[in-house]
Amino acid sequence: MKKIILALFISLAGYSYSQEELTRILFVLDASNSMNKKWGNEARFTTAKRIISNSVDSLRGVPNLEIALRVYGHQSPITANYQDCADTKLEVPFAANNHTAVLNKLKTIRAKGTTPIARSLEQAASDFPDKSSRNVIILITDGVEACDDEPCVIADKLRAKGVTISPFVIGLGMDMSYLSHFDCYGNYKSAEDPVSFEAVLKNVVNKALVNTTVQINLNTVGGQPLETDVTMFLYEAGTQNLRYTYKHTLNEEGLPDTLILDPSTEYDLYVKTLPEQVKKGIKIHRNTHNTIELPAPQGRVKIEFKQPTRYNFVDSRVMQINSEKTLNVQKIDELQQYIVGKYKVEILTLPRRYKTIEVTQSRTTTVSVEAPGVVNFNAYKVVTGQIFEIKASNQFEWVCDLSEDSTKNTFILQPGKYKVVYRQKSLKSTNYSKQQDFSVYTNKTVTINL
Repeated sequence: MKKIILALFISLAGYSYSQEELTRILFVLDASNSMNKKWGNEARFTTAKRIISNSVDSLRGVPNLEIALRVYGHQSPITANYQDCADTKLEVPFAANNHTAVLNKLKTIRAKGTTPIARSLEQAASDFPDKSSRNVIILITDGVEACDDEPCVIADKLRAKGVTISPFVIGLGMDMSYLSHFDCYGNYKSAEDPVSFEAVLKNVVNKALVNTTVQINLNTVGGQPLETDVTMFLYEAGTQNLRYTYKHTLNEEGLPDTLILDPSTEYDLYVKTLPEQVKKGIKIHRNTHNTIELPAPQGRVKIEFKQPTRYNFVDSRVMQINSEKTLNVQKIDELQQYIVGKYKVEILTLPRRYKTIEVTQSRTTTVSVEAPGVVNFNAYKVVTGQIFEIKASNQFEWVCDLSEDSTKNTFILQPGKYKVVYRQKSLKSTNYSKQQDFSVYTNKTVTINL
């Protein structure tokens, strides 16, 4: 059974391009019989022609751009005993302002034949008038090679002639291992719904028409561009004028995804790691692929109780080692990434606990704290009092005050030794002061009668 694949080109409405060299885009359209199968409410071929037509129509007026249309599988019907592997034809050659000719031809084409991808790509090389322009092929197909030719060999020959193979395959209901068959052609993408489909196609248009590209490498300690999935803000250098916002992404090959930035602007880059990483005064060079390098090595931190407890609603304040500014408030059992380095952690238990930690590349640093116990204070009358943790001989650190609104108080305290100092609220003499030492144990409850 033939796998379902579709690679399309989307409208340029709302986009503006300025090209200094001539770009030629050849659409190679699959009109094989399988394109008649349903995709949503209409046939794949109907969808393909509609989207290509919208794209071609919106390409009118783009400077230094010529388009052409080659179709395969549209001349000879496929049967149980026959498939025409020579069924490929340049229907509309390259020319200036030939958009109407392409649109008219698309209206007349019907899908009925086989899928000679390799033969079509091989003949596509001669569709381009010369090598002086930027030559791009966009392949629109719902399947793989059906004849005996080898598309990957043809793709290599085309690259040697200066032709870029750019199918940008979008898989529908396919696993990524099958999509990898298109790796030798060029780029391939996956889309699971129309929204992601449209977003991918928009990216295809950008890459096809603009030859100034950028990738942002967020590097590990070893200098490898493996950090990702963080937000990036690109400002016009020296200003608060935000130009681009991206979520950093590694593509299917595990490399930083390619971006399109205006090369006429200098940029300041803010990468929202914890803490953020900044690179200022970035210049983009025209007509080439630019790589922006930024160290952003990360590791993970997890804060947890050593023992199971129902009282795990505790936050922790994370700070850089030489700062008291709160970098993040992290919850128990939450896994959070930080830039490699040393940090202070203030665990907001009662009383508070403090740790110094070191985050290392791609590893998880675990901060463990003892699970608390419960202390109930019962008084005959309302008291005024304070709880202290016994730190050393005759050294006491304040923990909290007893409530003066009730004769009963309950506290969730860390394991340790404590002292409560109190007197009845109504008594007006210091001589009525009392104290009582007590201990708290993990997951134990103690009752203190005052």
